[in-house]
Amino acid sequence: MTTAPPDATRPTPDHRPAPERRAAPEPRPTLRQLVGACGGPRYALALAVDALGTGLLRPFLLLYGITVLELSAAATGLAMTVGIVAGLVCLPPLGRWLDRGARSSAVAASMLVRVVGVVVLVAASAGDVPLFTVAALLLGIGNQSWPAAHAALVATVSTGRLRDAALAAGRSVRNAGLGVGALLAATAVAGGPSALRVLAVASGAGYLAAGALAWSVRVAADPTRRQSADDGPTPGMGVLLLANVLYVFCLNVPEIAVPLVLVTQLHASPVWAAAVFVANTVLVVALQVPLTTWTARWSRGTVLAASGVVLAVSYLGFLFATGLGPAAVALVSVACTLGEILYAGSSTALVTALAPPALLGRALARFQLSTGFGLAVSPAAITALAAHGPAALWGTLAAGTAGASAAVWRERDRA
Repeated sequence: MTTAPPDATRPTPDHRPAPERRAAPEPRPTLRQLVGACGGPRYALALAVDALGTGLLRPFLLLYGITVLELSAAATGLAMTVGIVAGLVCLPPLGRWLDRGARSSAVAASMLVRVVGVVVLVAASAGDVPLFTVAALLLGIGNQSWPAAHAALVATVSTGRLRDAALAAGRSVRNAGLGVGALLAATAVAGGPSALRVLAVASGAGYLAAGALAWSVRVAADPTRRQSADDGPTPGMGVLLLANVLYVFCLNVPEIAVPLVLVTQLHASPVWAAAVFVANTVLVVALQVPLTTWTARWSRGTVLAASGVVLAVSYLGFLFATGLGPAAVALVSVACTLGEILYAGSSTALVTALAPPALLGRALARFQLSTGFGLAVSPAAITALAAHGPAALWGTLAAGTAGASAAVWRERDRA
């Protein structure tokens, strides 16, 4: 009697999952395919305009409160924290709205609510803490809502690895717009309070134009689909959300951790910190799509676990580079950026692939909630650890990220 050949997807005799087969490399999508998978030309333009407007204002919101409205640093920081928390609180309702079929309308709403925030900000006069708080709250809601709404729209108009590439392309466009906006704003900040008011108005105009473009796309999901028995808790999702809180620290490394080390511990010129930030932006814009496409030969869970290893190794590299000088720290930051690119290209893509269609909105909202929480606590955690020296900072980040990577690796087959 003959026996059938073993099935590579079945458990091996010792009940461990069989090794993943390496998929054949897929051709790199064309620009036309990427634009279509992102929602079309108008939506791609909306992404660019929205990112440009965000780059004009977001990095300088704290400075606006202090210099234009003459608020104390403590009051300004507290108002911005309220905005972040409000944005996180609004994510569960957003997830339910997305699961009722909203797509381009949710993206447009995330942009238009920031228009109202800018209007309130410009209307605030010197010493007006309540209005600044309301403005920060509205801007926070828009900033926190956009990623989940955007990912849901892309997941509706594209599938599979093309969807992954489209999400990566959206991130490249956003980073390019943020970089250009921040560069323009940095040159204008020297003009003082009046220049900051002009930047705020320009940012609001950008949000308005982006919202109108996104609204015109008219993308929606099928709202008639009911939750089925198969739409229950997704294996591995809980681990992914917990691991993401630690992974997301990498996004604040070039903005907070590296400048902190370069300026306060190595006493280097701020130019080094600026160079690291610019290099990070350029590498993300240039490599996000190619690296995401190249890693499509492996499962998304494997790539996400590998990104944690790269990040953990880069953190250890920062520990040793601190004793070698600013040039060594800048060089290690390239490895950290590569880890960030791998993380960003696989994490959201994994969530969209794992989530049942009827629960996609809530899954993306929970993922953004874990991302927002990690981004909110990471500045305080990084600065607190840095106060105890490089070993405490980089050693803790390396150990935490390596642990998160190991957890993702263990769950990749269940997912």
